[in-house]
Amino acid sequence: MKITVVGTGYVGLVTGTCFAEVGIDVTCVDINTQKIEGLKKGVMPIYEPGLEEMVLRNYEKGKLNFSTDLAEAIKGCDVAFIAVGTPPGEDGSADLQYVIGVAREIGRSMTEYGVIVTKSTVPVGTAEKVKAAVQEELDKRGSNLDFDVASNPEFLKEGAAIDDFLKPDRIVVGVESERAEEIMRKLYKPFLLNGHPIIFMDIPSSEMTKYAANAMLATKISFMNDVANLCEIMGADVNMVRKGIGSDARIGNKFIYPGIGYGGSCFPKDVKALIKTASENGYEMNVLKAVEVVNENQKSVLFDKVQKHFSGDLKGKNFAVWGLSFKPKTDDMREAPSLVIIEKLLSEGASVRAYDPVAMEEAKHSLGDRITYVKKQDDALDGADALLLLTEWPEFRAPDFEDVASRLKQKVVFDGRNIYEGGELRALGFTYYGIGTK
Repeated sequence: MKITVVGTGYVGLVTGTCFAEVGIDVTCVDINTQKIEGLKKGVMPIYEPGLEEMVLRNYEKGKLNFSTDLAEAIKGCDVAFIAVGTPPGEDGSADLQYVIGVAREIGRSMTEYGVIVTKSTVPVGTAEKVKAAVQEELDKRGSNLDFDVASNPEFLKEGAAIDDFLKPDRIVVGVESERAEEIMRKLYKPFLLNGHPIIFMDIPSSEMTKYAANAMLATKISFMNDVANLCEIMGADVNMVRKGIGSDARIGNKFIYPGIGYGGSCFPKDVKALIKTASENGYEMNVLKAVEVVNENQKSVLFDKVQKHFSGDLKGKNFAVWGLSFKPKTDDMREAPSLVIIEKLLSEGASVRAYDPVAMEEAKHSLGDRITYVKKQDDALDGADALLLLTEWPEFRAPDFEDVASRLKQKVVFDGRNIYEGGELRALGFTYYGIGTK
């Protein structure tokens, strides 16, 4: 089979590379010439563990190609994936201009039957718009070419995307014809050999599934953050509560870890888009509105603890920050809680020395040179009035706290991810603050 993936962002590049890994001929297309030329030289536009090696291996084998010429790439293509961005508009709705633009170009360029698949996260009804855009361009050409559209949402976790694609929990595909279903089943056959399920459904249901999945996970996070805040008031320990409810199979132990709020490219955008879609159709998603409110408030909880500890006077204080990305194993800074916390510290006249294993260059796009970036995590500690743990990277889990104490001006730790044991740190003479813990 031959496929084309339009868009070499996070979803597009992972999708194209993983299909190439199982022997499918893939061309990844992007309008950004610099990005395409960089990929040909092995320069990755994103950080994702294992991706660089896989890209290089399949490019050298000729299974993975990169191009800026969609018209050429679409020739003889069995399946074309649209994996371009759908940034949120000011009103929270998904901006589909890039998706529809690609659909129109496919309509202008296709020469034979193919399946056109939306891989981007798109609102219900987008496939119909894609279909109309392609058909309009074919009509302009006076062409009677047949084609199908399909929806194939991605369920990739940043930091574990390769495994998620190669060993999926499930593959969801929305189709409207048996022919399209047959082609998509053949395409995904290499991923089904170990019993991973493929679920075919109608296209609107497929489009809704992606939003519903992310909204549910965001809801679990906000719920536990709400519970954590109440635990502090009532004298309970959210870590104990989490273990107590996580053992219930109906609830499960995933996504019930309290912290400083969710961020990234998916949850904030998709929750907003689902709320907006519902509103446009005369329905209010009241639970998700509360999820948003809780999440935004949660990003300030750790800062409030800092301010209270220092009696509201942060001017001239210096803070060490471990972790900048919204989660470990990614350099993604979109909607990262660290940005909110650091901005608040700076606005109060404090200074920040920060370390992150991979996200410091990305952080500079938002924070510039207003903070100090250090090459080693321990370097952030020297002379700091407190340590703020904002991202739970593995290398932060077991530091030498005697060394930490010797470097800090004051032995104070604000743990935004509850990765340390408060009792242990207090026994070492630290003042410890977690989220919802005693």
